[in-house]
This record gives sequence, C-alpha cells and structure tokens, in this order.
Amino acid sequence: MKAIIEAILFAAGREVSKKEIMIALEISEEELEKVISEMQEEYKNENRGIELIKVNDNYELCTKKELYDYIYPILDKRNRPNLSNAALETLSIIAYNSGITRAEIEAIRGVSADACVYKLLEYGLIEEAGKTDLPGKPMSYRTTGEFLKMFGYNSLNDLPELPRYKLDENRQIVIDDLIAEDSEKSTENIDEGKAEAPMPERETEEEFIESL
Repeated sequence: MKAIIEAILFAAGREVSKKEIMIALEISEEELEKVISEMQEEYKNENRGIELIKVNDNYELCTKKELYDYIYPILDKRNRPNLSNAALETLSIIAYNSGITRAEIEAIRGVSADACVYKLLEYGLIEEAGKTDLPGKPMSYRTTGEFLKMFGYNSLNDLPELPRYKLDENRQIVIDDLIAEDSEKSTENIDEGKAEAPMPERETEEEFIESL
C-alpha cells in the first residue's frame, strides 16, 4: 500500500487529494491517514532527500527544505527568490485576511502594495480569488498551496493566533485597553508569586555618613 501511494505521488508530481488516493486503493480515510503517517515517519527517520507533506486535504512528495540550496541552481537558473520585509508584511496580511483587496492591503500598510502584490503573484505565493462586490469590482487575493509549503503549514488554520485588540471609530488600537491589559498581566504575575523583588530603600544622608 505504501509503495502504491509513493508511486502515485511520484508520478503525479503535484498535490493529490485524499479522495483520489482512497478511490485508487479502495480504503477508508482513517486507513489512509494511518498509512500516510507511517510513511512520513519513515521518510524522516531514514534521513532521505524527500518528504511527504500535507497541504489542506492533499498530499505531495517534495524535496526536503534543507536541501533547497543544492536543488535550485540545477532546476531553475533564475536568481533565488528573495522576499523583502514589505513583501513579507503584505503576504502575512493576505494570509490572515483571505479574499482581501489591494486597496484594503494599502489601507492597513499605509503605502502602495502594487509592487509587493505583483512579486507575490510572480512567486506563486498568492493568487487571484475573484472580483468582489465592492464598488469598481476590485480583485481579491488569497494565499496558495505554495505559501503553505514554503512556511511548513498544513492549512491556514495552523497560522499563529494574532492578539485581539479593540479599535476605536478611526480603526486605531485603543491604548487605554492595552495599558489595562498589561496591568492585569502584572497583577496575575503577583498573584502567582512571579512579581519582581522590590528595590531596596535608599539610605538617608545621615545613615550613609554613619556607615562610613
């Protein structure tokens, strides 16, 4: 069964859905996930050059990320992709706001997002998600399976959870709430016995002279 799954994924050269593999092998989803899990451990423990990854409900055979530097010069003669901080910032906004428009990205970042969006589209990390019902029918964007593979996520549900802050009518973070939140954390630390040791009181001038 493992050999068949390996052959399917190798020959496909793409993401293969659970359903496709289950139909080919005539097995249940539970059986498939068990076999896949065993295969993933075998690839890992045997220190092989490939790994079996999951992207949403699909599986794919890929080369291990740590071997990228050896593979890229042979398969692609272009310069290695390099994402600027601005591009990474734009990518994170799209990842956490699937279906966001370019104007909405620019409203969050405060600067034009044209160059960053173009570069992310070129690298295949984002894709067009269709036109919205907003005035002018602007295009919306979402991340791709390539994004999940690059950052090692199975799905967008694996993204780190963002802190939730209250916004005022101008969509600005309410500073008072943050201060109150920090105060609550400090109180919790004191209750748990984690408060910092108090600073020693300063000596008076007379006490200092006597100590001499």
